[in-house]
Amino acid sequence: MDDQNRNLILATVLSGLVILVWVTFFPPVTPPVTETVPQSTRTTTSPQVAATPTSGGQTANVPTLTSSPQESRAAALAKTQRVAIETPRLRGSISLTGARIDDLSLTDYQVTLDPTSDTVILLSPAGGPNAYYTLYGWAPVGDLDFTDVPGAATPWQVETGQSLTPSTPVTLVWDNGKGLIFRNIYSVDEDFMFTVEQTVTNTTGTETKAAPYGIIARHGDPDVIGFYILHEGVVAAADGKLEEVQYDDVKDLEAFETGVGSTVAVESTGWIGFTDKYWMTTLIPAKGQKFSQVTKFLPSSTIFQTDVRMPVMTIAPGATQTMTTSLFAGAKRWELITGYQETLQIEQFVDSIDWGMFFFLTKPIFQVLHFMNNLIGNMGWAIISLTILIKALLFPLAYKSYVSMARMKEIQPEMEKIKEKIGDDRQKLQQEMMRLYKEKKVNPAAGCLPILLQIPIFFSLYKVIFVTIELRHAPFFGWIQDLSAPDPTSILNLFGLLPWDAPDPASFLAILSIGVFPILMGISMWMQQKLNPAPTDKTQAQIFAWMPWVFMFMLGRFASGLVVYWVANNTITFTQQYLIMRSQGVKPDVFGNIIKGLNRKKAAAAKK
Repeated sequence: MDDQNRNLILATVLSGLVILVWVTFFPPVTPPVTETVPQSTRTTTSPQVAATPTSGGQTANVPTLTSSPQESRAAALAKTQRVAIETPRLRGSISLTGARIDDLSLTDYQVTLDPTSDTVILLSPAGGPNAYYTLYGWAPVGDLDFTDVPGAATPWQVETGQSLTPSTPVTLVWDNGKGLIFRNIYSVDEDFMFTVEQTVTNTTGTETKAAPYGIIARHGDPDVIGFYILHEGVVAAADGKLEEVQYDDVKDLEAFETGVGSTVAVESTGWIGFTDKYWMTTLIPAKGQKFSQVTKFLPSSTIFQTDVRMPVMTIAPGATQTMTTSLFAGAKRWELITGYQETLQIEQFVDSIDWGMFFFLTKPIFQVLHFMNNLIGNMGWAIISLTILIKALLFPLAYKSYVSMARMKEIQPEMEKIKEKIGDDRQKLQQEMMRLYKEKKVNPAAGCLPILLQIPIFFSLYKVIFVTIELRHAPFFGWIQDLSAPDPTSILNLFGLLPWDAPDPASFLAILSIGVFPILMGISMWMQQKLNPAPTDKTQAQIFAWMPWVFMFMLGRFASGLVVYWVANNTITFTQQYLIMRSQGVKPDVFGNIIKGLNRKKAAAAKK
């Protein structure tokens, strides 16, 4: 391989190296993610509920909830009467004050791998820490005012149902005492989808008007990971257009009503809500239903809010009007969300998972992983199977690349003769080299193509492992019980043989605390280099010599699933290249190259 080809490979690899260094050492400085409710001593913002809509785009304030921001979650739950929610995957309750779904835990998911750890809490009541809830009501129109329609503090009564389960819906009722009777009928499936029917019956002798709405409110600044490859914040779809807005960007929206925000008119299909890394809460009107989609921030009370605001309804005397809305509140499992998208005709719902700019790679990569995991029953082996499949698909290119590299090795003596003959005339040297390549039918850049293709695949797989919940707490074997987390073993305590713990992941020493799989990755990358002699240029030789070990320490704190992929990829690449070079008459001298490298180091040390 000539110097130009080596320089091209080196530039490509170092470009990837710079990106990895930046990601590793300079991530955005943000608080760590919290998947459960913090301690009760944490203070929160005022529990005031945001404004709700009226006709003509105007707004009016909903009555303020009066509760101390210092009280615990348990105390906030105990302040109101409740109807229990019990499904195979959810536990929680509906508050009869405001008819809010404000208590929801995901029973399939725990905060940590410890079997005794708490389940993940998604929704929490106003008045407690990190309030996060849904609210359904009616905005008054015409002669009605907010005392005539249900709002945040309305005292609802249970009309039918004792608890909300997949087989037993619950109906809440409120009579305003002026001839209007409001009902909220809640139902839920066995996963994470609620259905809420809002009805109003007019028992008066005159026509009246009101506009139904749904709200998701989130108090305070949510704890986010803040990693640039992950979206956390508002996610919405409107008539084929997907929009993602970070929390900080919501605060910077233009003035809107009593705070800042924006509104989008949806003609046929859409949804809106909040997404975290693994969890999501979204309001979903029925397909074909026109509505206004609102994103809003109230700086006075630090409340983030997303609304669906329905058109004004006319309720004739003796008539009943109904509006039905779905609510997704749970884990972003691909198979489940895809099923909802198809059966409920929720367009772009699967894109609530943050596939990123390489979505054309991340989606099929995940689908193959999901298929392999269902087939094999182990996500680690699914990653290795994916690696084999990718290498098989790229094999024609890899074959041409390795054949070209073998031929380059064959003509190396002729290249050296040309260099000796021509000397320092670079232009003539270039011409003679091109003539030699053409004569021998060798493409000096062919060896770079597999590397160039590997970079987007690497980042796409990293994205998949980082954002999809299917990788969360997914075991491989032995000590690898969470493929979304770094290898838990550490060389600093000889992988558990020495009587002290590995450094805390947040400490500076954690970068040195590499585990078994990162070491295997470094060794496999180093062995792959030894298939060819070291570059003649001393600077290049030193960079190539250090590269496996730099990558080993850098990737040591990445998700172990990614390192498993890298080890498998290096091993397959080594095997392919070795066999192809042998088939071309070139006999790679791996151990000879290792010995030569050691001798060069000894000679350099002796000169010093």
